[in-house]
Amino acid sequence: MSIARKIASAFLGPIPVSRGRALGTSERLAAATALTSSLEYLSQRRQIRKGGFNDWSVARRAHADSSPVTRKLLDLVSGERTTTALHMARVAVSAGLLLPGDSRLRGAGSLFLGATALALYPRHRYGTDGSDQVSTLVQTAMGAARLSRSPTTQDALMWYVALQGNLSYVVAGWAKLLGTSWRDGTALGGIMRTRTYGHGPTYALTQKHPRAAKYLTHGVLALECLFPVAYLAGGRLAKPVIGAAAGFHLANGFVMGLGRFVTAFVAMHPAIAYTSAPKDHPSVAGRDDRVLKTAAVVFASAVSAAGAVAVHRRLRAIEGWPRSLRATTRHGNELQYEMNPGEPDRPVLVFATGMLSTSEHFGWITDTIRHDGRFGFLTYARAGYAGSRYRSKAPYRLAEAVDDLVDLVGAAVPADRDVVLVGHSLGGELARRAAARLGERVRAVVYLDSSHPGELNRSQQQSASAKPLGASLSLMVWSLRCGAGVLLARPGWLEALPAMFRKRVFDQYADARMWVAGHREWKAVESEFRAHTGELAAVTSHALVVSAQRTVDKDPEHLLMHHEIADAHRGAGRTVETVVLEGADHDSLLTDGRYGVEVGRLLLDFVTRTAEPAKTSERKEQTA
Repeated sequence: MSIARKIASAFLGPIPVSRGRALGTSERLAAATALTSSLEYLSQRRQIRKGGFNDWSVARRAHADSSPVTRKLLDLVSGERTTTALHMARVAVSAGLLLPGDSRLRGAGSLFLGATALALYPRHRYGTDGSDQVSTLVQTAMGAARLSRSPTTQDALMWYVALQGNLSYVVAGWAKLLGTSWRDGTALGGIMRTRTYGHGPTYALTQKHPRAAKYLTHGVLALECLFPVAYLAGGRLAKPVIGAAAGFHLANGFVMGLGRFVTAFVAMHPAIAYTSAPKDHPSVAGRDDRVLKTAAVVFASAVSAAGAVAVHRRLRAIEGWPRSLRATTRHGNELQYEMNPGEPDRPVLVFATGMLSTSEHFGWITDTIRHDGRFGFLTYARAGYAGSRYRSKAPYRLAEAVDDLVDLVGAAVPADRDVVLVGHSLGGELARRAAARLGERVRAVVYLDSSHPGELNRSQQQSASAKPLGASLSLMVWSLRCGAGVLLARPGWLEALPAMFRKRVFDQYADARMWVAGHREWKAVESEFRAHTGELAAVTSHALVVSAQRTVDKDPEHLLMHHEIADAHRGAGRTVETVVLEGADHDSLLTDGRYGVEVGRLLLDFVTRTAEPAKTSERKEQTA
């Protein structure tokens, strides 16, 4: 029995480490990370010179919106000589911190390493990774703890590092859990076959022993998701949990080449060991745990505030505009839409959005049409977006969105008026399918950098980018459901929209409903587009196909597919035009006022010419 207890005590129980020992071990491990990091940067000085990956004359453009003072400081730090001098100083200070001792000067050294890491972070835009961020966190906390004479302050900083460590594992684990490859156990093999982090022999082992690879993958998930169990039962699981985590980082360092991650993340382990030991353990006698209660209160308050913000945004997102109307489709979906009637003898332009886009994305175009005053237009939110309700019980297919669009036209547009369907991205494909259903009511279809049903099979770029998209959308959905929307920064493209639309668009962008709808649509898109074969069906209406120059420059296959969309409309008496809008990309085609207004004018000109039969003659090719 005594032998069994000895074995159990060797693998179970808290890790006895005093405050001073935990502090010293953490600062030395963080110093080792800084030493390795700066030596790596010094050995690759060519990357900070003209033409290198971190050429400051290029990298500084990312800080164009910063204050003049910030830009001047960054320019000062980012000169080649200054950068080199700072790294040499970091090497000297890091080496000094690896020596024995517990002088308060060590705290100043750790703070220097943390401060210089922050100053150099923009300089090394490419190459800086999570290990540098973690070591900076540890250095600043341990530096402040070393300089403080108060045990209470030191314990508070120890708890700060420990809580950050627990959070890093838990968040990483639950984020992985959303990925299909992690749940089915194939993630390890997938990572080991990549060029960046792969390792041939390990990949071969995962293929030779798939069951063991699956168990190992699930073990990593369990370790990260359940890392805080190290604190349960008086820290009885601290040894296996912390030991497994250290082994995990050592394996990553060897197999994936992430050497700095070993010392960076393990530098948080002494604080975790110190705080996970029961308070009556002799090694932690007198430890002050009040910060834990404070953190719990702050966390609860933050969750409540995040929930309140999420509810407030949800209510604003579904409220709609004062002029918003509603229509119910055959699937039971309730669509929210806005209608500007225009002249009664003119066609109505019906706008269909892309995936994960709002009707307000068409703001520059619809403003141009409104100011023209001749044509009516209708914008709407697909089921699940904004104030539109998704109530269908059947498995979602793109045909349902097409049915909804057809039903909306029938309900909202007077029967004696023609329509022009205008679709961006996925909206273009939905408009193409709806045009065949609406028949003679459709005067024309306008495609704005439209999707093509064969793009995932024909475009290598599209196919590659599609693979991780599902996992990314799942992560966004669950993050926003957990209240993380309060942490979302306003994206740059949002500020390019007309001012009156920005707040409403951000409310939708930060609301889980839009991402749930987008994820639902994406699963249908991926399934149906990958199954697409054959040519596009003929559409008996006029057509204007607008391509964004940057889209077709990155992937010429897109231009070929856009021409195929145009070809599907060709026929006697039909006008088919193709336009490549110079300088625009897939999104700025709508969101940037320069391009949005130009698209609006192109659209008005095209619809004006095709509104009279006498002017619907032969094809016209055009590049703007």
